[in-house]
Parts: sequence; structure tokens; C-alpha cells
Amino acid sequence: MVTVINGDGLILGRLASITARRALDGEEIAIVNVEKTIISGSRARVLGNYYHKRVRGSTDWGPYFPRRPDHILKRTIRGMLPYKRPRGVDAMKRIRCYVGVPVQFAGATMEVPEEVHMDRLNNPQFVTLAAVCTALGAKF
Repeated sequence: MVTVINGDGLILGRLASITARRALDGEEIAIVNVEKTIISGSRARVLGNYYHKRVRGSTDWGPYFPRRPDHILKRTIRGMLPYKRPRGVDAMKRIRCYVGVPVQFAGATMEVPEEVHMDRLNNPQFVTLAAVCTALGAKF
């Protein structure tokens, strides 16, 4: 059974940490509406940080940083897992991220973890992941 999480209005880092913990416990998770997750902070600072991650390294041997919102969320979750060990590899295989809501999850009940919601955000400044990806040059 797959747990479907709606990412609309959720904080990216908190969503990633909760998802990583649940995937390590053996739960299969699908995150939909990834492009609507938010990153707290001023727009200039957030875009600058992600631009620096993107252009760091070289095109020959990395490090490579994705542009698409579903790939950025999966990369963020990967940073919270022991992804080079068998336990982390298995956890990464149990996580799926989607832009929008795919047909297979259209009628499913979507969960919103309480500890991830934006109501607990102290800073009123935030940027959506879609805006960050558009600034990086993604076409999704």
C-alpha cells in the first residue's frame, strides 16, 4: 500500500526529513504536487543558493544538481538517507515524486503530515520550488 502525500504548501526540508524517516521504516511513499512545496527565506537568497549548487563543479565530472522539481526533492531526501548503503538504497526505491497529480493517484486520499505544514513557518518570506526550478532553467 502506497502512502500519498500532497506537497502543496509544505516546507521542503521538513517534508524531506519526515519522508526519509518513514522510508527507512519500510513505508512506500508517493509525493504529488512537488512543484508547490515551499522553501523558507528571501527570494534572492534562496535563488542564489540553488544557483550556486547548480553551477558548482564542471559538466565533465560533477557534482551534478538537478533542475526539475521532482528531482530536486528526491535529491533533498537522498541527502537525509545513507544512500550508499543497502538500507538507504532500499529506502530510496520506496520513494516516488511527481509533478502534479498523476492519473493513478487522482482518486486516492492524500495525507498531509501535521509537523510539515506551513502554519509553523516563522518567516513570512518563502519561494515555491516551481519558481526556483524556473529560475534554474527547467521546463516541466
